[in-house]
Amino acid sequence: MTLHAAAPATPLIPESAPFTIEQRAWLNGFFAGLLSLDVSGMPAPASATPLLAAGGLQLVPGDDGAVPWHDPAMAIDERMQLAVGRPLRRRMMAAMAQQDCGQCGYNCEEYADAIAQQSEGRLNLCVPGGKATARMLKSLVEEMGGGVAEANPATAEPQATGDAAVSVRAGYARECPVEAQFIAKRRLNAVGSEKTTNHIEIDLSASGLTYQVGDSLGVYARNAPSLVDSILDLLAVPADFPIAGKPIRDALIDDTSLYPAPDSLFELISYITGGDRKAKARALSKGDDPDGDAATLDVLGALEKFRGIHPDPEAFMEALEPLQPRLYSISSSQKMEPGRVCLTVDAVRQEIAGRMREGLASTFLDDRIEPGQSLRVYVQKAHGFALPDDTSRPIIMVGPGTGIAPFRAFLQERKATAATGAAWLFFGHQRRSTDFLYEDELDNLCADGTLTRLSLAWSRDSDRKVYVQDKMRDEGAELFRWLEQGAHFYICGDAKRMARDVEAALVDIVVEHGKASREDAQAYVAALKQTARYQADVY
Repeated sequence: MTLHAAAPATPLIPESAPFTIEQRAWLNGFFAGLLSLDVSGMPAPASATPLLAAGGLQLVPGDDGAVPWHDPAMAIDERMQLAVGRPLRRRMMAAMAQQDCGQCGYNCEEYADAIAQQSEGRLNLCVPGGKATARMLKSLVEEMGGGVAEANPATAEPQATGDAAVSVRAGYARECPVEAQFIAKRRLNAVGSEKTTNHIEIDLSASGLTYQVGDSLGVYARNAPSLVDSILDLLAVPADFPIAGKPIRDALIDDTSLYPAPDSLFELISYITGGDRKAKARALSKGDDPDGDAATLDVLGALEKFRGIHPDPEAFMEALEPLQPRLYSISSSQKMEPGRVCLTVDAVRQEIAGRMREGLASTFLDDRIEPGQSLRVYVQKAHGFALPDDTSRPIIMVGPGTGIAPFRAFLQERKATAATGAAWLFFGHQRRSTDFLYEDELDNLCADGTLTRLSLAWSRDSDRKVYVQDKMRDEGAELFRWLEQGAHFYICGDAKRMARDVEAALVDIVVEHGKASREDAQAYVAALKQTARYQADVY
């Protein structure tokens, strides 16, 4: 098959249409097939035959299950617009964050189907989608007559239902975490860096957990005691007030999500305050933003905003949501590091509204757990993010910042299995002198031939900000040659900006070095995805 067969020469979906590169390519091909357009005789670029032949690239025909909204960089309003008129379960899928990250225990499509089939009652499991997703799911459930129960309060234990209950194994699902032992952390940045990035080591030997490279580790962190104490001070509630058989302080630290403030908390506040404050609380509970600060309000922020209220402690706890696990890409191979798992984690701290806010799990791993202490974890199997079975296949990895995590694991695995395929890593960060994560390891992997090529991008080392997508374009001819030789392309990192910029750069490379039209280049990249030669782990 030649490249031009992926989409009509004159595209049905113009480039100005509000779709991503992949969506336009897919829709052009889909409508061409739907209308029985003859694409076999369309003229191809001069290099069309070698463009596909060497890599064995073939297109997978679409079906009526098209999901053009499945793009993590797309805003929820855009996704819902694309799903207008579709069945309810498809609109529920469009409400998800589209990352297929597994934090909910499903991928996006499976989570939507479980809610629509009424086998999953929790509507707040999509961590990256946050309140916007939960609100949209609630409104869609109301179309079903409210047939799915609301999420359990923070003090209740989540339960797997339906088919999910069958597949739950201890240590391999969010419902059944196991105890593991924290071994150590090591800061990867040099003095002077603006970041605190830690290499984390966790002992799995007692748990018996195993994993594959590409998998993620779910971590149940604990909230900062200082944050909880501030909340209890505003509530004027003693730390030992009993909630479901345990002190309220312990319940807030161990079991309860404290960011963002849920709609149900503002609804509770609206019941116990009056006047203008009542109107504001009611507006916030419906997703409005009367003072322009809704996005910054965590539970403590909500109590500070409505200072002086003292809700019943049990009603307050009922209004909060359960603590959600956080997923981190595993940055080790068990073949190289048996009995343990490694993570690469940025400690998130930023000042918001005059108060320092901390990422839940990232700062827990940075300064709230000591070597030898236990924590609850589980392995989340990867959804379509794995090394090729054929170890002679070349691989291209793009992972700026902590996006390097799964690629450290990939390279360890390739070394342990004596893989013969070439490996190329694009890594970027702020400054080479302070932010070259795993520099010594990467140098050694280059020296022993495990890592064939290393391309580096530094955004703060000169007046010109250089990112991984810029390095890709700089080395586009060689990158395209690797793709033509059958290379698998991987990306890990930010879903909203970096992943889209990298995909756009890849299309540009195919246009320039494949002598292809933009539509054919878009179809080429879409086909890489359809044949599992373009895989992403984004967050």
